[in-house]
Amino acid sequence: MALWIAARDPRTLVLAKVIAGTVAAYALRPIDLIPDFIPMLGYLDDLVIVPLGIALAIRLIPPPLLSEFRYDAASIAPPVSKGAALMIVLLWLVAVTMFGAWLNGVVR
Repeated sequence: MALWIAARDPRTLVLAKVIAGTVAAYALRPIDLIPDFIPMLGYLDDLVIVPLGIALAIRLIPPPLLSEFRYDAASIAPPVSKGAALMIVLLWLVAVTMFGAWLNGVVR
């Protein structure tokens, strides 16, 4: 939540906003990019991608601002990124369509 707030604050640097917003949207999405039931890969995003993104974003945000964002985050409910969910659903639809075309011999 602190990263979500940081991405919207005008005092945050542009690069930090982009990274914080991307990580927050990815972490708060209602649908996984790689479903958890896929062996090994399902938890890869949760165990590697999200923590690395959070660490990078935290390094780019000045500590006093981050403390303020953490304090503010404690009092609000987490948003759900519907845009990220839509992108993931579209990505899966394209992947399934391409796989189906490949199975039928349309794509080689």
